Amino acid sequence: MSDWNASQYLRFATERTRPAADLLARVPLDRASDILDLGCGPGNGTALLAARFPKARILGVDSAPDMLAQARRALPRISFVQADLRDLAPHDPQDLIFANAVLQWLPDHATLIPRLARLLKPDGCLAFQVPDNLDEPSHALMRAVAADGPWSALIGDAGASRSRIPPAGDYYDWLRAADCSVDIWATTYVHPLPDAAAIVTWLQATGLRPFLAPLDHDMRVAFLAAYAAALESAYPRRGDGRVLLRFPRLFVVARRA
Repeated sequence: MSDWNASQYLRFATERTRPAADLLARVPLDRASDILDLGCGPGNGTALLAARFPKARILGVDSAPDMLAQARRALPRISFVQADLRDLAPHDPQDLIFANAVLQWLPDHATLIPRLARLLKPDGCLAFQVPDNLDEPSHALMRAVAADGPWSALIGDAGASRSRIPPAGDYYDWLRAADCSVDIWATTYVHPLPDAAAIVTWLQATGLRPFLAPLDHDMRVAFLAAYAAALESAYPRRGDGRVLLRFPRLFVVARRA
């Protein structure tokens, strides 16, 4: 459980790529020469960037070797590098810094967001979206099950590995102080899934990872069974037998003056 699994992540590739496409659609650039794709994962969002800006030099950055291996297979003409996003310091200013569902894993956005804005060229854009779903049943029950079982001592404060994102107004203020115009909005996606077990499968690639990492195989199986059972009542089946997973996200596109 120490690494992100590209195959697991891509089981819901269409749903995961849609927010990246919606984010990119609001980027007000006609052209770009230098682009950073932060937390590029298996390259699904990078492919959108390459299609929109075919002449740009794109660098995909991620900390997970398996994700990068998949990205390199899918996009052999794009450059990818393994790095910790907290230490990122590109040599040249960027036309676009793109971050699809990754910044929520990094702390201290009051420092992080202005630092990313300073890496932009004049008229360059910082575009990111972050999940805002910690209060959804999918995540509230994750924490509740973690605290109530034989695994609780092992999991400890794993739920704190992802911080609650700041209010939209904070992002606006930080970016205006960094001399950027700001476009900010929220969207709640509603994903029809086959059943509650599919929600578990979805989150095993992302939000469940810190909870599962400390557990051995048997304990992991027991935890997932308890979590799936809790989800059954929180996500009732609709008339067609499917369940609806609500997924709120916050989007920001900032353009440096």
